[in-house]
Amino acid sequence: MNVSLVRSYRSKNGNPTFVYSVNANETDRLAFESAQGDYYREDDKGQPLWFTTRCIGPSGKLIITTNGNIVPDMSAFDQASSLAKQYGGDFGQELARMSAQSVLGVQSAPAESKAEEPKAEKPTPKSKSKAKAKAKAKDDDLDGL
Repeated sequence: MNVSLVRSYRSKNGNPTFVYSVNANETDRLAFESAQGDYYREDDKGQPLWFTTRCIGPSGKLIITTNGNIVPDMSAFDQASSLAKQYGGDFGQELARMSAQSVLGVQSAPAESKAEEPKAEKPTPKSKSKAKAKAKAKDDDLDGL
């Protein structure tokens, strides 16, 4: 069953609550309705809604456990966490960042290039005097002809 974030709000207790629209085939939809019991709700278009205090991002998947509980499929998050722990350091941190962006459906913008355009080198005062000395020596050689 796929879910998409519809909205979020603060409950009367002050807890964040996330509302997801459930998109499922008829069999899964009936299983979802049965598992929700008295908590089953639909929007004004008849689309089932899932309420949770755990944000799973803008979209995700739901699983109905063998006990009849509805839980988010957190396997992608678990994999990202495992990769970050395996490698640690900066590399692990970068893997965690990339994995989190992937899981949450965030596309990263390409990094801005901070390189400056190459500039023509200006001769240093020494090189100017060397160039003048070479030119003078060449002129002196030509004078001797």
